[in-house]
Amino acid sequence: MEDMKNYQQKSELLKALAHPVRLCIVRNLMNQQCNVSKMQECLNIPQSTVSQHLAKLKAAGIIEGERTGLEVCYKVVNQQVKDIIAVFF
Repeated sequence: MEDMKNYQQKSELLKALAHPVRLCIVRNLMNQQCNVSKMQECLNIPQSTVSQHLAKLKAAGIIEGERTGLEVCYKVVNQQVKDIIAVFF
């Protein structure tokens, strides 16, 4: 039963990465921290959409945000995800 829990956790990580925008966000955050406005400009999608994707990535434990004044910069904190992205790209 413990193995199934492990598979479930890994499956949740893969689900969070299984959207092209989220995959793009995570890949770019591997190189540098970034805020929502920069991501929105780069991806050319509405800021609300970027925020929704970031919320899913945060909920999955893939990224974290660090507040500096009014700005929140995001970075990848999950080593398994870093390894997956390194294999993909």
